[in-house]
Amino acid sequence: METHLTDITRVIQLAVAPVFLLTAIATMINALNTRLGRIVDRRRVVQERLGAIESSDAEQREIRMLVRRSALVYYAIFGAVLSALLVCMVVAGAFLGALLGVDLARTVAGLFIAAMLAMIAALGLFLREVFLAVRSGTHNQP
Repeated sequence: METHLTDITRVIQLAVAPVFLLTAIATMINALNTRLGRIVDRRRVVQERLGAIESSDAEQREIRMLVRRSALVYYAIFGAVLSALLVCMVVAGAFLGALLGVDLARTVAGLFIAAMLAMIAALGLFLREVFLAVRSGTHNQP
């Protein structure tokens, strides 16, 4: 019984780092969600202007850029959420391994690597979206 309790205590200690990682991922998802909201709001403003008057080429380009940026943010959110789900599976796998007495070390390590790859992809997409926003000059417009 003492060994079983020691195993669970050790798993709890090991689960602390992924929990902090989940907090960081949630913060990133929040930032991405805010950016997506601003892009959608801006797109609505430009589309209303396009409907009210004859559309200019610049407004058409801005709409295309906003659509591209919103897609990048959407995929970044997807990557971050996937990463969070994989981190949750890492924690669950660690506990299941300890409770069932099964060696899930390779599985847990694989899940963690997959979580990091998803997070790297999300950060890369986020960086690309920020680059496009700065390049297009629409990042600070209402």
